[in-house]
Amino acid sequence: MTAAADGPQRTDARGARRSASASAVLRAILDDGPIARSTVARRTGLSAAAVTGHTAELVQRGLLRELPEAEPRRSVGRPHVPVDLDTGRHVAGALHLAVHHATVALLDLRGNVLVQHEEPHDGLAAEDLLARAAEILDDLLLGHAPDREPLGLGVATGGWVDRESGTVVEHPLLGWKNVPMRDLLAESTGLAVEVDGHARALVHAERLFGHPKARESVVQLFAGNVVDAAFATGATVHHGPRSAAGAVAHLPVDDSAEPCRCGRTGCLEATVSEATLARKAGLPFPDLLALAAAGETAAVRMFHDRARLIGQAAALLLDVLNPAVLVVVDRSVAQVPGCLPAIRDEVRERSRGCADPVETVVPTSFPGTELATAGGAVLLEVLYDDPLGPLLAGLSHAS
Repeated sequence: MTAAADGPQRTDARGARRSASASAVLRAILDDGPIARSTVARRTGLSAAAVTGHTAELVQRGLLRELPEAEPRRSVGRPHVPVDLDTGRHVAGALHLAVHHATVALLDLRGNVLVQHEEPHDGLAAEDLLARAAEILDDLLLGHAPDREPLGLGVATGGWVDRESGTVVEHPLLGWKNVPMRDLLAESTGLAVEVDGHARALVHAERLFGHPKARESVVQLFAGNVVDAAFATGATVHHGPRSAAGAVAHLPVDDSAEPCRCGRTGCLEATVSEATLARKAGLPFPDLLALAAAGETAAVRMFHDRARLIGQAAALLLDVLNPAVLVVVDRSVAQVPGCLPAIRDEVRERSRGCADPVETVVPTSFPGTELATAGGAVLLEVLYDDPLGPLLAGLSHAS
């Protein structure tokens, strides 16, 4: 009885160790490829035999490829054939749902955005919007990756997203409640679909493809029409029950009387959202941002004032969570001179735990493609976490 009961547990444990080893191999090659198998073994601590076995399976699955030696060998012995990611075999679909538009994109295994399309969607019901996104994805696959095999579709959005069920539990700005996004998109695309909140998705992107310190610990602070955050330490991204962690929209902001949908005043999202800034300026947000980027004084002042308010939230998150790095995702940081220094100055003034805001408070590693990258990272994180897992199970692996 005991032996029989322990059998499946031992099998599961072996499978988990095997998956973890394969993940370590794939991540080492992501970081440093092209790279010799012997170097992968040294960097991962795995045996040469284990690395050889995993690379062979990952080559067979179309994730890796062997490269010719850079120089002819002059010594006897087995050649050190380097391996690298096969970025031409597969493609990751990506969908990001913002308040006014959807971004549909294709990414390669290194997280590079190959193509992205932005589609306005004001007034569309959830089912209609997701159906339209599926059509656009199909067009992108046919037009830009006809010879590549899609791994699946990663989806990111703001609001409260339950990763486990693939459901948007609540997105007040879209008016969505309990939208089964994974099920709807899986049915319309025929692909494996993974769903998560966009701040957590960008944490995965930074840890895989972005800032080196993000693998130690990272806070992601996203400021758009939606304002939210995410936190990771080591290999763990904190989700909380039903993935509700990261809700910073209602943090109080000093000297703000801006009314919030929650019935109070002075909440962070209501004060610094793009919609609030556009309403105060009497201009569409992209037009206001363009004026500030061009140096128009009043527009620049509005963004600098907003940056200081974002800095208040950044200082609080830094003191509470003490990450190695805090990443700010905000369009004005990349386009309006002085916004990032204003955030850092506020952190310097308010934080007791951040010794060097210049080193700690940084912009996104993906300016201009952060939304597409967020969607793709939801899927790619699953791949890199378990490259021998079910994500590739339904795909062909012919050489």
